[in-house]
Amino acid sequence: MIKHLKYFLVLLLTGAFYAAFAQAPQAGAKLDRTTIKIGEQTLLHLSIKLNKKDKAEFPVVPDSIAEKIVVVGVKTDTIADKADASLETIHKAYTVTGFDSGQYVIPSYAFKTGNGVVNSPSVTLNVTTLKVDTTKAFFDIKQPLAIDYTFWDWLRDNWQWVVGIFLVLLLIAGIIYYLKTRPKKVIIVEPPAPILPPHIIALQKLAELRDKKLYQQEVKTYHIELSEVMREYLEKRYAIKAHEQTTDEIFDSLRSLQITADNKDTLRQVLVLADLVKFAKEKPQPFENEQSMDKAIGFVNNTKPAFVPQADKEEGTK
Repeated sequence: MIKHLKYFLVLLLTGAFYAAFAQAPQAGAKLDRTTIKIGEQTLLHLSIKLNKKDKAEFPVVPDSIAEKIVVVGVKTDTIADKADASLETIHKAYTVTGFDSGQYVIPSYAFKTGNGVVNSPSVTLNVTTLKVDTTKAFFDIKQPLAIDYTFWDWLRDNWQWVVGIFLVLLLIAGIIYYLKTRPKKVIIVEPPAPILPPHIIALQKLAELRDKKLYQQEVKTYHIELSEVMREYLEKRYAIKAHEQTTDEIFDSLRSLQITADNKDTLRQVLVLADLVKFAKEKPQPFENEQSMDKAIGFVNNTKPAFVPQADKEEGTK
């Protein structure tokens, strides 16, 4: 019984030791190439494999390793373990180069983890020089070679500018062609309408009012328009503010003007009848409406200027 118990304890301790060893962080270091020529580059890989739950602090790699090895770049990545999902490998790749021949030992680096410090192995990098044939004489440095730079070479290097300038010139030519060939807009200059004398305008408006025959249906509107035509004629003919004056005020303004008594009486009959229709709701007989129109036309003809320009005569005869 005691013998079997001893075997069981040995197996238990062995399994515990194996499990602890299997999960312990493992640091690694390797070079892509262990031998390079002066100026060439290679990658130094530092990595640590540990449990995903654990944390590791990477060592600080200086810009210059082993005095003559220079670090020119670094890249970091993390790789999951395909065999065990609980493990991962944190990896950094350092691009290194050397500018002096010799054999250089890249030292071991310490990774700090929750389980303690884990050291990577050291690696050796050999930097070799170029072989020089010392049996041959030295030569001067060769001068730069002269090459032919043709027009087609220049065109290949500057085609964007050429195409851009060509498009701009084509656009300008198109605008010029359009401006020269577009149909020109014909500007028709109409002669100014002749200024008609007041009596011609008044006679035309009276004729239009008579043709509308408003007195047959709208007697008030008819007399209002008739009064407006006569007042406009008086303003333009005698320079009085007839539109702003009452009938009595109009005749006060006409008192000093050379208008015969008969003509004043004719005008008064037209304006007074219009006032009676507008303000007193007078309803004149049809013949009275016709008489007002005849009297208005007669007043205008009797008071028009004695001298009428030839153009005005032609307008009056139309």
